[in-house]
Amino acid sequence: MADTRCGFVALIGEPNAGKSTLLNRMVGAKVSIVTHKVQTTRARIRGIAIEGDTQIIFVDTPGLFRPRRRLDRAMVTAAWSGAADADMVVLLIEAHRGITKGVEAILDSLAERTDNRPIALAINKIDKVKSDVLLALSAKMNERFPFAETFMISAEKGFGVDDLKSWLAGKLPVGPWLYPEDQIADAPMRMLAAEITREKLTLRLHQELPYQLTVETENWQDRKDGSVRIDQIVYVMRDGHKGIALGPKGETIKAVSMAARQELKEFLGREVHLFLQVKVRPKWLEEPERYSEMGLDFKDGA
Repeated sequence: MADTRCGFVALIGEPNAGKSTLLNRMVGAKVSIVTHKVQTTRARIRGIAIEGDTQIIFVDTPGLFRPRRRLDRAMVTAAWSGAADADMVVLLIEAHRGITKGVEAILDSLAERTDNRPIALAINKIDKVKSDVLLALSAKMNERFPFAETFMISAEKGFGVDDLKSWLAGKLPVGPWLYPEDQIADAPMRMLAAEITREKLTLRLHQELPYQLTVETENWQDRKDGSVRIDQIVYVMRDGHKGIALGPKGETIKAVSMAARQELKEFLGREVHLFLQVKVRPKWLEEPERYSEMGLDFKDGA
């Protein structure tokens, strides 16, 4: 058998650049939440893809942005440490937005934070601009930073993603695989289940509320009949938020529960009994345990 390869690839970029969509496309299954809201990825979810004899372990980092509060700071620290720990880095930018202030800030930080490891540029959402705009953007970005390779992709439609995946596979170090062949994520199932419920809440609630809530899996019980009972708590910061999350006559939380249960059933391949409770915790953003549940370090937000 040919030498196997294995390594870590960090996906970095601004919030909403399409990192979670790209991760899910590369892995071939949904392992990271995707919404129209920015800053939805909080933890560094690792998705695992196989390409020939190579196992690629993707680190989907939180979006890089200017942090304003503790959770923001912990997320940004997690993103940069994800890049620093990886064998390779892919910077994802949006074709139609070009070189924004946020992208400028990332470019300024890249050289000092990534120790000369190969960094690829992936220009996403290429269907939104004309080819001459794309070529000009690619040239400008490569003037600013010596990218090892540039890829034009559409993470949503899949265009160019196989080329990127195959290039990454060829560059990762020779070594044994770190995970079983059929494993697609290394986040605990309890955390993935909480992320799925949080995604459904985020999609359902269009106010500022989603950023001020978190979901935790409190109990996971495998039943004799093969089904699983999952109890989760939705923490919100104010009584008013609890009303919004519950909805009139509990309709919102009921709809969220149904949508999350359906997706969990498909993901786990078995019957799921999901029970959600909404609790008010005014200071959850300042509680170390909440950060641990999200896979973040409370101290990083200091």
